[in-house]
Amino acid sequence: MSTDRTVAATIDRANTERAGAVVGYLPAGYPDLETSVDAAVALAENGVDVIELGLPYSDPVMDGPVIQRAAEESLANGFKVAQVFDAVRAITERVDTPVLVMTYWNPVLRYGVERFADDLVAAGAAGLITPDLIPDEGQQWIDASERTGLDRVFLAAPSSTDTRMRQAVDRSRGFVYAVSTMGVTGARTGVDSAARTVVSRLRDAGVERTCVGLGISTADQVREVLEYADGAIIGSAFVRALADLGVGGVAERAAELSAGAAAPGAAPSGAASSGAGRR
Repeated sequence: MSTDRTVAATIDRANTERAGAVVGYLPAGYPDLETSVDAAVALAENGVDVIELGLPYSDPVMDGPVIQRAAEESLANGFKVAQVFDAVRAITERVDTPVLVMTYWNPVLRYGVERFADDLVAAGAAGLITPDLIPDEGQQWIDASERTGLDRVFLAAPSSTDTRMRQAVDRSRGFVYAVSTMGVTGARTGVDSAARTVVSRLRDAGVERTCVGLGISTADQVREVLEYADGAIIGSAFVRALADLGVGGVAERAAELSAGAAAPGAAPSGAASSGAGRR
């Protein structure tokens, strides 16, 4: 993987050229594998800087109802863990946008940590976001990611202690995922003010890059988050667009929300592109 395609370089470039980075989440295999790949490509073609590809899981901890329903449908349609590597490979063959897989830890353990890391690299993934793996219990993944050069993104929340904040900063690579609210994912009318406090505490702990997620659903919220964070993470808004309007809806929503990351005074982005053109 070239330097220009790493998550860190991509976020840095977005913060140099625009107001910051946009990270877009979609679940693999929803509503089917091919469409999920097309939708992820549509994100990349319409202003999203980093793709967060979710591995559907039967017992989610922090996913809200929109993402839970999508994951349940994916699993009901027969999605298997190994297919996430097929999805990553198909996406990275079509776009240069870095792809991080978001997964709970149990599927990685069951698959085999070293094997999972090796298959991630072979597929072209940038690394993992692990929402339920805390840094002080993640040594096995830290070792595997050190060996393979994969990014590892740990989370920091309003409830995180100062010690846990420092651990997340010290042991993450790519960025630290700042959870903006206590609870599960889902679009909200306002991004909690707690997000600013979490990012401020991460800055005090020495973080280089932090992206805020949970609840971002408008371009104004993207713009607001990028006043103090390096990236804005959007999930449920894109999943809902895919459910309601298909790949074309994802493309339009991505263009709309990524406009919030435009440099001050920049002209609005052009019409949305969905090169896949399916569903």
